[in-house]
Amino acid sequence: MRADDRRLWMWAEALDLLQGGERLQRRFLALESLQSVPCWEPSVDLYENGDELRLLVALPGVHFRQVEVVLDEAGLVVRGTRPIPQALRRATIHRLEIPYGRFERWIALPPGNYQLHEQFLEDGCLVLVLRHLRDENAI
Repeated sequence: MRADDRRLWMWAEALDLLQGGERLQRRFLALESLQSVPCWEPSVDLYENGDELRLLVALPGVHFRQVEVVLDEAGLVVRGTRPIPQALRRATIHRLEIPYGRFERWIALPPGNYQLHEQFLEDGCLVLVLRHLRDENAI
């Protein structure tokens, strides 16, 4: 192997490493730049008991102030943000499976008119209690 060939090979390896680092940096910065675009959906359980609907929305690590709930005739929307922890910003990441950033989930509700009666966090889940509104015009 000639000396020129070795220098070209080493230069190509260095460029590959730099490009890989740039790709990782773009991915990490993309998480921070997607502040307005939802990037994940939380899991939801929905069950009915009498005139009450109860929703459990899996949001471990999300503070109550970071969640917005909107109820209308089309259904229910839960949206908010799970911020990237400060410690994660400086860490070497070996595995990243828990989603971070903006989330949004639209949930279709069974037919009827509902009112949000209660909402609270419990064991890493947002609990929403909806009450079925009776039609006052019904006989």
